Amino acid sequence: MKVLVQRALNASVVVDGEVIGAIDHGQLVLVGIEKGDSEADVQRLADKLLKYRMFGDEDGKMNLNVQQVAGGVLLVSQFTLAAETKKGLRPGFSTAAIPEEGERLFNDFVNKVRAQYDKVETGRFGADMKVSFTNDGPVTFLLD
Repeated sequence: MKVLVQRALNASVVVDGEVIGAIDHGQLVLVGIEKGDSEADVQRLADKLLKYRMFGDEDGKMNLNVQQVAGGVLLVSQFTLAAETKKGLRPGFSTAAIPEEGERLFNDFVNKVRAQYDKVETGRFGADMKVSFTNDGPVTFLLD
């Protein structure tokens, strides 16, 4: 499981011309589910995401997490994070979870994050989504 988290000034997801999820400042989180990922991986990364200190304190040091700055969290499923890219010039997806398992684990991740924090929005699993955001910093981390 790969979680790419970006500190954002704002972020939104549009499906079929309709905004289905949006936040002001906080985290845009792209989630890739791989074969072999488990509920334990989901729980570990949900906990880590919300506790990850990527926001500046009064001294400008990254000492605050999204909850401490009352930021939003926008969770977006992105199976391309599970791509194999070491060989060749075209991504391979044999390491990505099958869609049913990916959707189950993504929904579990959403539920676990929402159980700990109430400012959570999502995209739509499997949809053609248009994601817009303003990266703050830029600040981007790959959690695994």
